[in-house]
Amino acid sequence: MTIHKNFNLKPYNTFSIEAHCAAFAEVTSVEDVQAFLRDNTMPIQLLGGGSNVLFLEEFYNRFFIKNSIEGIKIVQNTEGGDSGNSGSVLVEIGGGVNWHEFVLWTIENDLAGVENLSLIPGTVGAAPIQNIGAYGVELKDVFESLEALNVQNIDIQTFTKQNCHFGYRDSVFKNELKDKYLITKVVLKLQKTPTQLHTAYGDISKTLSEKGIENPTIRDISNAVMTIRQSKLPDPSVIGNAGSFFKNPTIPKTEFDVLKTKFPNIVGYPNDREGVKVAAGWLIEQCGWKGKRFGNVGVHERQALVLVNYGEGKGLEIKDLSQQIQASVFEKFQIRLMAEVNFL
Repeated sequence: MTIHKNFNLKPYNTFSIEAHCAAFAEVTSVEDVQAFLRDNTMPIQLLGGGSNVLFLEEFYNRFFIKNSIEGIKIVQNTEGGDSGNSGSVLVEIGGGVNWHEFVLWTIENDLAGVENLSLIPGTVGAAPIQNIGAYGVELKDVFESLEALNVQNIDIQTFTKQNCHFGYRDSVFKNELKDKYLITKVVLKLQKTPTQLHTAYGDISKTLSEKGIENPTIRDISNAVMTIRQSKLPDPSVIGNAGSFFKNPTIPKTEFDVLKTKFPNIVGYPNDREGVKVAAGWLIEQCGWKGKRFGNVGVHERQALVLVNYGEGKGLEIKDLSQQIQASVFEKFQIRLMAEVNFL
């Protein structure tokens, strides 16, 4: 394990924000992490794919550890019963594996469950932290367990779904256990044959129809999701961004009904018996932010949920822009937007 001093983190965050840390190392095994932590005296900052962070300062007193633990393997194979179900598998994935590369692996191996989560940036280890989700599917839907290393006492601990306290883009690792564990591997339960294909959310059905596909496979759904995402979301290698900056807020149905009388075109989806998830991008667009540029930062021209760094933007500039957007949405709709991106 090579330790780099006074390291520039710009290539390791998708916003392409320039920030320096006292030291940086990529770890490829649990033993690497444990060996380092035994001797370390500096504050630790864990880093995955850098696709969900916004750097606000320099980190001259902090040691960044990038999770690069690889590996994908099937650890359990269960045959189906008399119901016609062809069975399931448990797949163990290293925390440093690129999420989308893992999704492509599932497609190649005809394993269903994460095809709707295609092209989401980041690593497998970061996926449970955020409880990533898209197009009607969340990680918790296929989650079995994970192993994580406690950065304080270097012990390995297993977390079940119940332990993780999953919520909408949320988990225990974003709250009371934030920055206390490095997720070394994740175990997901995937189906050998899809028990249910999720095509109703967003433009998936429309995209499949345009391609002339009536009986889609998991590959078809993955391709449709990629087509939709690429049409709406900018490539971080071209323009700095972290995808959706804000969560879609959930409000009581009674409040949504009142807003519907004032704003008939408001976009919302039933979330539970009493709640409606409102499209944050629609709210932001109605406040006039879509496509607006302010120096080196701005709001993307095709998707109002995406804040971008046009080149030399600073993290504080993006944070300030996000707060102005939050204030204007609250003033117009009385809805509070919450950032999905983590500020560091």
